[in-house]
Amino acid sequence: MKLTAADIEFLAKKGISVETLDAQLKMLKEGFPFLQLVAPATPGHGIVVVTPDTLKTSEEIWKEFLEAGGKVVKMVPASGAASRMFKDLFAFLNGKADKPDSDFIKTFFGEIENFAFFPALNAATIRLFGKSVHTLLKEKRYKDVVFALLDEKGLNYGQLPKALLEFHKIMGGSRTPLAEHLAEGAQYAAGKKGLTAIHFTVSPEHRKLVETKIEEIKGSLEKKYGVEFEVSLSEQKPATDTVAALDNGEPYREEGVLFFRPGGHGALIENLNDIDADVVFIKNIDNVVPDEKRDVTNTYKKVIGGILVGLKQKADEYCHLLKKGVPAPEKLAEMEKFLRLNLHVENPDFASLDDKGKAEFLLAKLNRPMRVAGMVKNEGEPGGGPFIIREKDGSTSLQILESTQIDMDDKKAVKMLKESSHFNPVDLACAVKDFEGKPFHLPDYVDRATGFISSKSRKGVEFKALELPGLWNGAMSNWNTIFVEVPAETFNPVKTVNDLLRPAHQA
Repeated sequence: MKLTAADIEFLAKKGISVETLDAQLKMLKEGFPFLQLVAPATPGHGIVVVTPDTLKTSEEIWKEFLEAGGKVVKMVPASGAASRMFKDLFAFLNGKADKPDSDFIKTFFGEIENFAFFPALNAATIRLFGKSVHTLLKEKRYKDVVFALLDEKGLNYGQLPKALLEFHKIMGGSRTPLAEHLAEGAQYAAGKKGLTAIHFTVSPEHRKLVETKIEEIKGSLEKKYGVEFEVSLSEQKPATDTVAALDNGEPYREEGVLFFRPGGHGALIENLNDIDADVVFIKNIDNVVPDEKRDVTNTYKKVIGGILVGLKQKADEYCHLLKKGVPAPEKLAEMEKFLRLNLHVENPDFASLDDKGKAEFLLAKLNRPMRVAGMVKNEGEPGGGPFIIREKDGSTSLQILESTQIDMDDKKAVKMLKESSHFNPVDLACAVKDFEGKPFHLPDYVDRATGFISSKSRKGVEFKALELPGLWNGAMSNWNTIFVEVPAETFNPVKTVNDLLRPAHQA
């Protein structure tokens, strides 16, 4: 492929090298290898089941960690627009039917008063049409109500980010997911002096709106929870965008210009890498509940935080010993057992190595970023599944896999997929510093061979799009991982507007 001077200038402005472009085009052409499954991770075999003793001990460890000055940041990916939440409403607004024509639309209008945004919507219909929502519905002007909700002349919910939508009713008003994440962070991530650090990733076009909202709500929430918020924002870096390609392998262009797309949530490993903290919690913007329904969530955040801190401290202790020299054989055996039983990292050739080889293997595996991922029983909700896989070096590890990473022509792999009982709701606690307290360079721990390829269409042209290794998939492939079973009550996503009518979101 021959690049023009304009191409090279364009790449330079995005911070993308020619070598990166070539590598991406090669990935689009050749695809990605499937991962070698060993077994699904299940309770007692890869997934930790929390007993009353585990709960008590891990909460105590977490409390001690905070009191000792441990630095915590809660990271919330919040850059996406809410348009997909309103897919059914957009279809109704632009369709031929003038009255509710599906169960979804009937439910929306039938329970419209139960949405936290109803008062604002009512004010919008009065402003736009001189009539209340109820009057418009009596007059069968359903589309006018939807227009007032979605269009920029009304509430503009069709274009705003989820972070800024009114999700929950509270006494005298409502709360956005942005506010709920601040409130949640105050209840389990407040430091020794009450400092609570929250980091949102946002899109450039929404940044100013988010900043304005934070300033509006920050003071009252600090007063309510007795904390001081340190809120930071970042945007996905242009250098993490990925090129699109035609079937013939040539890059897709629009008006002669190379066409790049955001590389998916895996690009946020760069944003995570920029955060200065001992522990980073990661949770999606739409997975929040009101104050009165948050006890279980808060408890299990402390649990996964405590499990992470406890195991990280032990791993660091071993790393210090290994750094000094080769420990005694019985100590090496103890470390291997810790690695195998707690992190499911097992080297089938470990026994055949000499002591120096054992020490080198243990240090390489123990001195890595560590994460604890909450796992929920799979009852039909989408999400990556927990598996034990075989690495390129022959050892095993725990990974969160998407179905696209599994060979569906492999009967054994398909059987394991069917036996998988849990999924990842994006509930992570991450330790991102090494045993000497220095930050890991997280991009070094990405498995570049675990991306995704999807088929897209734009302006009538079909092309292949490259998704970077997912943030909690391939971007964390070379981390140490612990899976912990968490209750279903901790997972309350809002994928459609009608999900806000579920009991978890109703005050």
